[in-house]
Amino acid sequence: MDLINRDRQHIWHPCSQMKDYDSSPPLIINKAYGPYIELKDGRRIIDAISSWWCKSLGHSHPRLKTALKDQLNKFEHVIFANSTYEIIIQLSEKLGRLCPGLNKVFYASEGSSAVEIALKMSLHAQQLLGQNQRMRFTSLQNGYHGETFMALGLSDLGLYRQAYEAHLIKPNFIQNIPYVHSRSDPVWNDCSDIWPNIEKQLEIQAANLAAIIVEPIVQGAGGMKIYSQDFLHRLSKWTKTQGIHLIADEIMTGLGRTGFALACEHAQIEPDFICLSKGLTSGWLPMSAVLTHTEIYNLFYDDYLSGKSFLHSHTFSGNALASAVALECLNILEDEQIFKQVREREVILKKLILEVQDKTEKLTNIRGIGAVIAADLSLNEKEKTQRIGYQIFQEALKLGAWLRPLGNTIYWLPPLNISLSTLRDLCDITKISIKRILK
Repeated sequence: MDLINRDRQHIWHPCSQMKDYDSSPPLIINKAYGPYIELKDGRRIIDAISSWWCKSLGHSHPRLKTALKDQLNKFEHVIFANSTYEIIIQLSEKLGRLCPGLNKVFYASEGSSAVEIALKMSLHAQQLLGQNQRMRFTSLQNGYHGETFMALGLSDLGLYRQAYEAHLIKPNFIQNIPYVHSRSDPVWNDCSDIWPNIEKQLEIQAANLAAIIVEPIVQGAGGMKIYSQDFLHRLSKWTKTQGIHLIADEIMTGLGRTGFALACEHAQIEPDFICLSKGLTSGWLPMSAVLTHTEIYNLFYDDYLSGKSFLHSHTFSGNALASAVALECLNILEDEQIFKQVREREVILKKLILEVQDKTEKLTNIRGIGAVIAADLSLNEKEKTQRIGYQIFQEALKLGAWLRPLGNTIYWLPPLNISLSTLRDLCDITKISIKRILK
């Protein structure tokens, strides 16, 4: 039996309608390196979405491979309750310097777990402060925070939540977010015309909110939507005056994607919690982290019998192999000046997507920041019912690029260190794919 048929016998792939695999079977991966995935048949595919946004330094980075091997020769995992070791101390010191004041780090395995941890910490902290009425959370329209139950409940994407709606948190999602196309948009620096409406929505909920969670600056699964840094700055300021926590879900945006270590830097804010994952190990191993400040930490710091302990636990919390890779990943970001490269790539990505728009005349609402660029397909009513984005994805695979659109939103979210020549190839493949499907 060949590999595809063996796959079909047992495997249920993530985020997929398995019937699609009848006509478009999964690609058989042989190896991966840099921005490329090589298939068993020898074809080479550009990883245009960084394998679900995590391969920030591409595939098979030699320094990360060395870090993994070095740690493997020492130990691979030890329970992280009642133990520690030098590499995770070094990692925690570096993470504690990303945002001034947020110097306490709690580790887990993947992004959704980090979100759950931050939500639980916030709720528990409010109780310890005697704010027992603060039992609710809210988030932004079009936001996405993961697929565990609390995270999913705060995600405003019906496609993912509809089947479970009766069991989920039901927040009043904040509407009328001031979206922008780029940092040159006037609303980026001034959303004063829109803010009074936002503030009214917030005031209705204020008395009972424990925390507000946001994807800072860029909403990923909601369509790569970019919003005003002034909005984020005002929201942060408002939460502080109200005694409400702000949780920054930097799982996709953190560690360089928007051109800075954290997307929060665009708004010059210090949230109460920051959630990191994906690029933390450049997709080598599952790892996530929640950063918070000493004031939160001290609320739980007491004699055991006081009952104030935060007893959330993950089997693989503080995993040594993941920690070694994460530490080296942070070192590479510094040594290779990746954030500076990303800011330079921002201009190039915009130029290339405009070229696609010019040659196809099928893109609209182009927006981008850092190493993220997106546009919506311009479709007629009939085309909107035909899964055009999926068809373009399949065509691009034949030509050598893994695009995987979000519905009818085409986007590039490549490794941060991708070469200009590979971006050029990606641009050409995107053009041809769109033209072949939308003739």
